[in-house]
Amino acid sequence: MKPSFSRPVRGAAATAALAAVLLAAAAPARAAGAGATGADAPAVPLRVATYNIHAGAGEDGVFDLDRTARALRDLDTDVVGLQEVDVHWGNRSDFVDEARALAGKLDMRVFFAPIYDLHPAVEGAERRQYGVAVLSRYPVIEAENHEITRLSTQTSDPVPAPMPGFAEVTVDIKGAHVHVYSTHLDHRADPSVREAQVADMLDVLAADRGPKILVGDFNAEATAPELAPLWQRLRDAAPDGGGTYPAVAPVKRIDLVAVSFGITVTGAEAVAMEASDHRPVVTDLRVPRRGR
Repeated sequence: MKPSFSRPVRGAAATAALAAVLLAAAAPARAAGAGATGADAPAVPLRVATYNIHAGAGEDGVFDLDRTARALRDLDTDVVGLQEVDVHWGNRSDFVDEARALAGKLDMRVFFAPIYDLHPAVEGAERRQYGVAVLSRYPVIEAENHEITRLSTQTSDPVPAPMPGFAEVTVDIKGAHVHVYSTHLDHRADPSVREAQVADMLDVLAADRGPKILVGDFNAEATAPELAPLWQRLRDAAPDGGGTYPAVAPVKRIDLVAVSFGITVTGAEAVAMEASDHRPVVTDLRVPRRGR
């Protein structure tokens, strides 16, 4: 999907919106008890997915957020990174707060990281936002919306500049503090912006200690040259998982899950479903139980 948007509005209002959404769905964790930590503690299982939800519209172009929720429920994940998430955005998604609505339907916590944060469509309405999100069954102990290089979709001759929309959450999984990132990279044929975005994301990851999981719509195959620096720091969790785009008959694998080298992958696949124009990728992992 190649949406057209205006420039983002930043500042206190955007920060407040992030905090409000993060706290909105504080559901009980699936298994919240903290366990032993340290190098000798057993690894913990974690089921993680990435899903570009196409703003709640299926391959048929019909908006149906209940269908999106059913698709996510069928994946049975502990943590899932979402892309193309509308929050009071417009008619195409009935001005729904999709991040909060999906969290409520799935009984999960949510952190929404807007790329665009615009004035309301009409006076007195909610701000219009579009971005990425992370849903988690486990407690989210920290969250941040990082800036990476982007091109404005509003101007005819955009200039690369830092913009928000790279989500990071730290999830407490039975005592293991795991950093999970959700991203959506530039869709243009020119790879230079994606190359800059990869460098920016790796800078963010380098500042964090402990296990790391990066998921998202990369708009490039894992073998693309601009993604090569990722594989010096992370491992492709689903190299044989199958294509992800388009959903009905995929010809590309552009939706990826990447993990730090201490994480073991025990299963991974792109799941055939038509709740979006992308297929989700679900991975079964074992994560070292260490502190941050």
